[in-house]
Amino acid sequence: MLKAALLAAAVFALPHMAAAQPFDLVILGDMPYGPPEASYPPFEALIERINETTPDLVIHVGDTKSGGSPCTNAVLAEQLDYMQRITAPVLYTPGDNEWTDCHSARAGGFDPRERLAHIRSTYFATPGQSLGSRPLPVDSQAEAGYPENARLMLQGAMVVTAHIVGSNNGFEPHDAETALEALARDAANRAWLTSAFAAAQEAGAGAFILAIHGDMFEFGFGPPWNAEAFLRHSGFARFAELLIEEANRFARPVLLTYGDSHRFRMFRPFPKRAPGIMALETFGAAHMHAVAVTVDASAPYPFSVRPLLNPAQPLGSPE
Repeated sequence: MLKAALLAAAVFALPHMAAAQPFDLVILGDMPYGPPEASYPPFEALIERINETTPDLVIHVGDTKSGGSPCTNAVLAEQLDYMQRITAPVLYTPGDNEWTDCHSARAGGFDPRERLAHIRSTYFATPGQSLGSRPLPVDSQAEAGYPENARLMLQGAMVVTAHIVGSNNGFEPHDAETALEALARDAANRAWLTSAFAAAQEAGAGAFILAIHGDMFEFGFGPPWNAEAFLRHSGFARFAELLIEEANRFARPVLLTYGDSHRFRMFRPFPKRAPGIMALETFGAAHMHAVAVTVDASAPYPFSVRPLLNPAQPLGSPE
């Protein structure tokens, strides 16, 4: 009787966990790449497939266009329209192709900071609200000037976006202003990560999902003398070190999802330093598929992952 009473008291003390139900999440990014006449139809087919599965939340991890396509207002508006066609709430975190790399001649020779300002004024025109045709309210870092950084609690899981891009997180400055932007954004991301983990702890979250764009593990990670560390010039190092620290303090499973390198894979990037972090990279570029994740925050391991294949690109077909 005493054991049963203690169990009942524990359940009563954690109503958020008792009430948590599994939910379905879809992750995509790094698409559509290539000429619109070739890339848009299969991308539209993928959106239709996502809508058919009726997920509770969709995360777009950035790169809504290829690095070689122009960074015009029209192209960015087209991709925003595609996100708004998704029937689930959508969290979007920008990629480098939308702004960081827009200075290149092939992308139109834009000022990256101006492109970022345009994205913030269009994709995040309503701070505190997700995208998608059924938007959800979210907490954001808009007051600090970073409306793209968002978070929400969903069925016992904390879901967070942080503006970490490829191209070494923008730490490839072309002028002093670019360098200052990268440093300021890195500091804001770290502050946002700390506050998100604090909110997750306070809420008693059973899982933590962090979505970024950049592949932190592509270059400058895992040198021969330290397989779970970053080179000093890495633009990801300070954020990643903080993630390790916060994840260990959280002491519950953390899913780090991202795009950038276009390879569907799962692995533990820090098996010794932070074994609770699982990295999940989604498809992208020529492989125009998504990843479906069922999240059960009350389970010992809350993430069940499977590919969500595009019917317009069946397995075995040339992509």
